[in-house]
Amino acid sequence: MDFFQAIVLGIVEGLTEFLPISSTGHMILAGHFLGVEQDSDFVKTFEISIQLGSILAVLFVLYHKLFKGLDIWLKLCVGFVPTGLIGFLAYKYVREFFTSQTVAVMLIIGGIIFLLVEYRQQRSRKTKKDDIAKITYKEAFIIGLCQCFAMIPGTSRSGATIVAGLLMGFSRTLAAEFSFMLAIPTMFAATGYDIYKNLNILDSQNLAILFVGGVVAFISALLSIKLFLRFVSRFSYISFGYYRILIGVIFLFYFWQIHA
Repeated sequence: MDFFQAIVLGIVEGLTEFLPISSTGHMILAGHFLGVEQDSDFVKTFEISIQLGSILAVLFVLYHKLFKGLDIWLKLCVGFVPTGLIGFLAYKYVREFFTSQTVAVMLIIGGIIFLLVEYRQQRSRKTKKDDIAKITYKEAFIIGLCQCFAMIPGTSRSGATIVAGLLMGFSRTLAAEFSFMLAIPTMFAATGYDIYKNLNILDSQNLAILFVGGVVAFISALLSIKLFLRFVSRFSYISFGYYRILIGVIFLFYFWQIHA
C-alpha cells in the first residue's frame, strides 16, 4: 500500500464509518479498484486501525454529551460487553472468512431491513425516546448485541446499532448518537487488539501510512458526522436503504462479470 491509496481509503473510512452503509464494505470495494492487495495482513490491519481517526472525531463532536457524567460511559461499557466477548472469540475467523460478494449481499439485505424499519417507524404513533440519559442498561446491552452482526463485512456497525435503536423506540437522532458513542469502546478495543496481534508487520513505513490514513479519516469523519446528524434530524433513513440496495446490486453484477 502506498500513501495515495492510504489517503483515498482514509477518506472513504471517515465518510462512511458512521453512515449505515458499511465502511468496511466500502473500503474493501474501494481497495479492490485501487489495486490494494486485499489478502495482505497489513492492509487488513490498516482497514481496522484507521478507525481510530474516526473515533477521535466522535469525541470531538459529541464531547458535550459524553462528558456530562459517568452514567453514559457505564452504558457504553454494558453495550460493548457482547461485542467484546464475541469479537475476541471470533477474531481470527472474521479476518479470513468473508468475501467481496458477501459485502455486496449484506449491503442489499441491510438496505431492505432499513426500508422495512422505516416503514414501521412512519406508521408508529408512539412518542420516540430522544434523551441519552433515558437509555436503559438493558437497551444498551441489546444494541451492543446487535452490533455483533457488524462482524460480517457489509452489514455496517452503525447500521446494525441504528436499526436496533429505532426498533426500541429511539428517535432517529438518538439512535445515531448512541451508535456513534458505542463505537468508541468497540473500535478502541478492536484496533488495539489488531495492532497487538500484528506488531511484527508495523515497520516505520507502515506506521507512517497508518498515521496518514488516520489523520485523513479524522478530518473526513468530522464532516460526515455533522452532516449526518443534521440530515437525520430532518429526514428518514430511507435514502440509505435504497443506496445500500443499489450499490449492492451494482457490485454483485460487477463481481459476477469479472468471475464469469
